Amino acid sequence: MTEQPIEPTEVEVADFDAFFAEQAEPERQGVPLKLYGRTYVLPPTLPALFTLQLHRVQHSARPDDIRRLLGSLFGPDAVDHWTEAGMDDRRLGIVLLWSTANVADPGAVSMERAARLYDEREAAKGKAAPRQTPAKPRPKGKGKGKGKPRSSGTRS
Repeated sequence: MTEQPIEPTEVEVADFDAFFAEQAEPERQGVPLKLYGRTYVLPPTLPALFTLQLHRVQHSARPDDIRRLLGSLFGPDAVDHWTEAGMDDRRLGIVLLWSTANVADPGAVSMERAARLYDEREAAKGKAAPRQTPAKPRPKGKGKGKGKPRSSGTRS
């Protein structure tokens, strides 16, 4: 019995370089924003590093993870600058919400809308939104009494 050598078949190479070149959209500018005295320009699309890091750190509270994630959008020292300026978690959440929405579609979300969305998400998690006004007490109405009928206060 004689073994026949197996001829390698030519496999067509999937050329993503050519595919993405065909799919390319015209180059657009990133959206600028000003925060704590600095102007940042968001990238015109979400970087792959941001997307990969987002999945990795979504349940992490490690500062280095957060710094790396945000560095891909705002630059490596942005988080340090913001924390030194006193940024709190609400402001960070609003900036992130606004930024990720406006990278994908510039002008899609206003700062006010980002704040409302952030507060709604926090309320859904059971956290009270710090900027809400306290609920007004309900006026005491004359409800139906229970038991004995009310007296008019006059004696019979």
